[in-house]
Parts: sequence; structure tokens; C-alpha cells
Amino acid sequence: MEFFADILEYRYLLHALLAAVFAGITCGIVGTYVVARRMVFLCGGITHSSFGGLGIALWAGVNPIAGAMAFAVLSALGIEWASDRGKMREDSAIGIMWGVGMAIGALFMSLTPGYTSGDLASYMFGSIVTVTQTDVILLGLFTLLCVVGFAVWWRQVMYLAFDREFASSQGIAVRAVSYLLIVVVAVTIVLAIRIMGIVLLLSLFTMPAVAANTLTKSYARITVWAAVIATFGTVAGLVASYYWEIPPAACIIFILSVVLIAVKLVSLRSKNR
Repeated sequence: MEFFADILEYRYLLHALLAAVFAGITCGIVGTYVVARRMVFLCGGITHSSFGGLGIALWAGVNPIAGAMAFAVLSALGIEWASDRGKMREDSAIGIMWGVGMAIGALFMSLTPGYTSGDLASYMFGSIVTVTQTDVILLGLFTLLCVVGFAVWWRQVMYLAFDREFASSQGIAVRAVSYLLIVVVAVTIVLAIRIMGIVLLLSLFTMPAVAANTLTKSYARITVWAAVIATFGTVAGLVASYYWEIPPAACIIFILSVVLIAVKLVSLRSKNR
């Protein structure tokens, strides 16, 4: 209870808690689409390529998240365009963006006056207690958009995730919606970087969706359960890190791992009965 009492006294804890809740909901919803469409490697490529935008923004003295956002969205659109048009295999495009983005970020960070390794670590491994009120507001608004979008268009998104040809036969503008959803994935990644970091963020997209898929085969229910599991993991990880004094992102991953293992064991036990 000490943690929740301290929220009233320390504003940064309130910001961290709200960010954990919003990130859990958003990553659960978007992560379900990512896993269903088998875009986990693509998600990793966008995550790491955004590091280039972070480095350039720090060097230029502007908001690092704005730089990462621009880089992530452009990288996502570039990968989608290259694979959609047959210009390059998707895995090749992802690998190129992944490596180039990281190289650009490392280069510009090293050129930044006053640069220290701590600046790099906060973005690589997350620092949820540093989120600002502006970060929370942006993440909250984006979470609201994701929830509303899922509630209204979940069936269309499901069609697109599993069968693009069937989605096209249902009158869905497959190419336009694919570009829109890849932008949503990129924005989600950047807004969650402060919480999980570039290295660990991918787990927040995949673990809750995989655990939820063990509980149900319905896309709508998987999405809801993934959001619930991700939110539980982020909040529990934040609280645990507060008491144990260890990095929040690592705590979140450990808790999600335990949840995933527990769900899998329960599922295997039920099948063996």
C-alpha cells in the first residue's frame, strides 16, 4: 500500500502508473494484430530503426520522441512499400532498416555535446519514472483512439490480419488500411519506448497476445485479454520495481513471463484431463 500512498505525494509515480496502464492497453490491442499477422520481426525492425531518430533529435536539441516518431513512421512505411511493391523481400528491408537506424542513432549520439552512456541506457532499457505529463497525455489520447478503433473496426482488422484476399473480397481497401495500421504500430512503439526501452519493448507486444491466444481463439477476446494481461504486467512490474528497487522494464518482462508460463501450464493440464 506504500506505493499507492506515495502516488499522492510524488507526481512522477502517478505519471508512471498512468503510463503503465495506457501502454498496457495499447500494446495489448496493437500486439494482437502484430502477432496475428506475424509481424513480430517487422515490429522489432521499426523499434530499433527509431533509435536513429532519437540520436538525430538529441544531436539537434529537439524532442527525442518526436525524432523517433518521424523515423519510425517513415521506416514502417518504407518497409511496407518495399514489400508490398515487390521491390525487396520484407525480411531484407527490415534487416536494413534495423541496422541503419541503430548505426545512425549511435553516430549522432556520440556527436552530441555532453553525451553520456546513461542517455543511451534510458532509451535502450526504458525509464518509466521519467515520463512527463505531456507523454502521459499523448499516450492516453492514443490509447483512447486504439480502444475506439478496435471497438468499431475489429472485424475488418481481423480479416486483414489473417487473410488479405478475403479482406479485399469484403470491400476493404487492403493496401490503404495496411499502411494505416503499420503507422499505428510505429506510433505505439515510439510512445512506449520510455516505458520498456528499445531492447525490451518487443516482449510487451508479443507475450500478452500469446498468453491470451492460449485462453481463447476468438480474435476479439484475444485482444481484450491481451490488453488485460499487458496492463496487469506493466502495473505489477512498476509496483514490484518500486519495492525491490530494480529496473521496471525488467520487472515487467519477468512478470509477463510468469503469466505466460502459468497460462501454458494450465492449458496443458486441462488438455491432459
